[in-house]
Amino acid sequence: MFGYDWPRLHAALNDLPAALLLISMLFELASVALRRPTLRVVGYWTLVTGAVGGVLAVLSGLQAEEHIAHGEAVHQLMHTHEELALVTLGIFAVVALWRIVRERRMGGTERGAVLALSLVGTGVLLVTAAYGGKLVFDHAAGIPTPVLESEMHERAEGHHHDDGAEGEAQEHEHDTPGAADSDHGAGTADSAASGGHTHPPGTPPHED
Repeated sequence: MFGYDWPRLHAALNDLPAALLLISMLFELASVALRRPTLRVVGYWTLVTGAVGGVLAVLSGLQAEEHIAHGEAVHQLMHTHEELALVTLGIFAVVALWRIVRERRMGGTERGAVLALSLVGTGVLLVTAAYGGKLVFDHAAGIPTPVLESEMHERAEGHHHDDGAEGEAQEHEHDTPGAADSDHGAGTADSAASGGHTHPPGTPPHED
């Protein structure tokens, strides 16, 4: 669909809901700290939008799991990532439904309980994201095997900058420490060997 397979679709869908849920938590904390009800309203709608987007992210992730070539290590990470994602979605779904039903009738104690549950959900969300990062960056999950093999072959060959190779070699050749001193020392040694000894400049000529 539009050039997306399930892993790519999951990658496209999972960032925005996570960001919205995190931002909703920040708005809630700001509303408490600054005593600004308008910030709570913004946090409420951000939360609801993020929870809906989280459903799409989890569903696409469940499909992506079936279409990713992987070994045992990746399988274990995906299983943990999946469980954490379901827990995250469950927590924020409860918070969203709770606030949809009770938002205008909440007292201070009830609102504090909702805030505490949201903080727990935010913590699980961050751990879920960390496991997702391990899947991609540590194990290249979602990258087709032929593409990964081609990339490994290219990396093994290395990357060369041919244009500056000769100039760099020449620079190293001329700038080698001690090269000029060695040449000067060699010339002095040759002079000493041919003449037997040398005299300082301005010494009057004399017969040996």
